[in-house]
Parts: sequence; structure tokens; C-alpha cells
Amino acid sequence: MENKSAQIQIQGQQMLQTQGLSPLQVLVARLLQLTTVEMEERVRGEVIDNPALEEAPDVEPIDTVPDYDEGGRESGEELIAGDYSSEDDIPDYKLNGLAQSAEQQAFAYASVQSFYDYLLEQLREQPLTEEQVTVGEYLIGSLDEDGILHKPLIAIADELAIYHGVDVDVSNVEQVLEAIQQFDPAGIGARSLQECLLIQLQRKEATPAVTRQMTLLEQCFEEFTRKRWDKIEQKLGWSADEVAEVIAELVKLNPRPGAAFGDTMEKSTGHIVPDFIVETFDDDIILSLNNQNIPRLNVSNEFLVMLNEQAASSNADSRNAAQFLRQKIDSARDFIQAIQQREHTLMTTMQAIIDMQRPFFLEGDESLLRPLILKDVAERVGLDVSTISRATASKYVQTSFGIFPLRYFFSDGVANNQGEEVSVKEVHNIIKELVDSEDKANPLTDEQLMNALKERGFHIARRTIAKYREQLHIPTARMRR
Repeated sequence: MENKSAQIQIQGQQMLQTQGLSPLQVLVARLLQLTTVEMEERVRGEVIDNPALEEAPDVEPIDTVPDYDEGGRESGEELIAGDYSSEDDIPDYKLNGLAQSAEQQAFAYASVQSFYDYLLEQLREQPLTEEQVTVGEYLIGSLDEDGILHKPLIAIADELAIYHGVDVDVSNVEQVLEAIQQFDPAGIGARSLQECLLIQLQRKEATPAVTRQMTLLEQCFEEFTRKRWDKIEQKLGWSADEVAEVIAELVKLNPRPGAAFGDTMEKSTGHIVPDFIVETFDDDIILSLNNQNIPRLNVSNEFLVMLNEQAASSNADSRNAAQFLRQKIDSARDFIQAIQQREHTLMTTMQAIIDMQRPFFLEGDESLLRPLILKDVAERVGLDVSTISRATASKYVQTSFGIFPLRYFFSDGVANNQGEEVSVKEVHNIIKELVDSEDKANPLTDEQLMNALKERGFHIARRTIAKYREQLHIPTARMRR
């Protein structure tokens, strides 16, 4: 009986911990994941909705919040007229989600909506659970520039558990991926070229011609990629004209659905509004937030005076008026505090990335990037991994060497002969260099690339070399002749 009571008590404590996030903490988390452009729109919208907020002049704001406790409130802060009497009195923004208007969504990254946001928009329209949405966001973030998913689903499940605290089965990850594969453009979320092309065919009307195209891809994909038309004729029993007719339709499909959207870094940098600006002067690196267009806010002095007047009165109308004013003022103060916490977290996170990738920010050489994962940054700044994930999602930094997404600075590591971890990006560069300089009449096989890397101190399996080559969109040796 005693054990049962203890078990109930422990379960009760765990329930309290799970549900212990304050409305202010929820607001901070939501603001943290907004980009600079989205944040500007959010702030201006809040000023319109809450008359207790006003844009501050170019002086030190009235309500500054230098220190925070775990609940997100300033240390020692007291509300001027008490807390809310019931949940009905809590400001709407504390209870509702962040609703984005169509204009806000279309305004992402200046005048261009990014490929990533385009997919997220479709994800949020699906009838998914909160956990499935989290899985979907991570899957979308794991797609390469072509919209292809190269990571195994087991790796996705492991990373969700490690970095986001989401314990999900591989079968559930696959279920969400199948939903993403129904998004536009067709072929998004495929795990291979074969699956990408099949997804596109599945969208078409099931005519005899489409059925033949799917048959060829399913049964003769290797021959198709190697242009072995004679092998296809033998395997399927088709004539040369029949094979040629099917091939003529297959080559019209898009092998790179993501690239067709035009969201590669090189194509999109002209439209991106960076969230951070990093300037380098000799050995000095100066970081700043690109927030000059986000209004600085104050609590309206007029509202404070009105509250004190109404609170001093004892009649019912004055008490109701004081309650309304109190709600608006508390809402305004929390919003100001949430903005300041957002800026503090963003700056802390970006500074940690700079510190850990300092050689790159000084030289601009990709080979100088060290292996880095979200957990490394989280441990360095003493924040949760999920907080770092929000702080880096869809954010960009302007440097002396160009504009980069923050995810550019994160990658797994590969050990060399000295036991040092180097970024996978450096191995990518070596493979590209070897292929660029190879004898075009006798291109390097994956095994030869593996041996060449071994001579440079990297012991990497041939299968892994093949994966890196595919990530670089380099065909097999036979296809490079």
C-alpha cells in the first residue's frame, strides 16, 4: 500500500513538471523561432492589438529586464496591481497560438518564400498530432537542396530522441514521411532517385503508358541509370521502339524537385534578410543582431496612470476598468520581456557558434569548419537543445564571405589518423577535388576514392564514400566517362 502511494506521488510530481511551462515561457519559445522579418511583423501586430504598448523613442526603454529567473520573469519583479483573478482574464495572446496571416507567410525572407517554409506551410495544413508535426519539421529540415532525404529513418528517429526528446518509432517517422511525399512539388521527401521518379508517376492518371513507365523504373532502374537499353529490352521483352518511347517520357520527370523551386543558397541569398551580422577586423569578430527595423517598445505611461486612478476607486465599474487595464499592462510587460529574452538567447547562441567555428569566420575557408551538433552549442551556453534548435531554425548570418544559414555550421565529424575530428564538409571538398582532377577517360571508382582519402589520413568505408558522392551529386565512375 505504501509503495502504491509513493508511486502515485511520483507520477503526480512528473505530471507537474511536464505541465510547468508558464505562458511567458511558451511565448518566448514561439518568438525565438521567428525570423527577423517575421518578428518585425509580430511586434507591429502586437502594438496594434495592445494599446498599452507603444513604440519607444530612441532612448533607453522604460521597462528593461536585465536578469531572468527560470520562469522567465525579472528577478524581484512585482506586478503593480496583483495577478489575474481567473483564466478568463489572461490576455488572449498567452493562450492562443501564433496565427500567421497570409500576408505574413508570403512575406518570409523579404519578397521570396523559402523552399523550407513552403513545405512547413503544407505540413501545418495536415491533420497531424503535435508529435507528428515535430517529426515532420525535422524531416523537412533534413532534406537536401534537391528535396531528397539521404538520412536513414533510424538515424532520424535517433536524432529526434537525442536532440528533441521525442521518442518515436521508425514506423511512425515513415508514416509522416509518406505524408510529406504528397506535398508539392511532386517527388519531395523521396529517399532515392528511383523513389523520387515513382512518386511523380503516382501523381499521374493510371494510363497504360504510365504503368509501363513505373514497370521500367521498378524492375530495371539500374539499367535505366546506366543507359543499358538493350538490357531493358531483354528483361522486359519490349522492342527497341517501346523502350525508347517509355524512356522519352521518363526523362521529362524532375530528378531534383527541390532545386526546381530555386531555394539553393546561391540562388536565394539575394532575397534573404539576415538575422545576424558578423564583421571581421583582423582577429576581432563583431556580432550584432539585424533588428534595426524591429520597433523598441515601452509600456504606455498613460495606461499606468489610468490604472492607478481606477485601482484607487472602490466602485464596481472602476474595478472592472482596473482589471482590463491590468491585463493590457501585464501583457505588454510580458511581451517586452519575451523580446528581450529572445534577443539574449539569439546572441548567446550565435556567439557560441562563432567561438566554436572561429577559424572559419576569420578565413572563410569551409575546410576549417569543425564538427558541430546542436548539443555542443546547448552545453556551451547552458540551454536546452530544443531552445538551440528554435534559435537556429530558418536563421541566416551575413559574414564577410557571404550569407549562410546557421545550419551550414553544423555537421557530423570524421576522424583522421591523428584522432582529430574534422567536418564532413572537408571530406566532401576532398572528394570533389579528386573527381575534378581525375582522368576523364578513366574516372575514379568509389574504392579508388576511398584509397585516396586513406592516403590523406581518412579511413572511411567505401559505402560511406558512395553516400558522400551522392550528396555531392557526382555520378558513378561509369556514368562519368
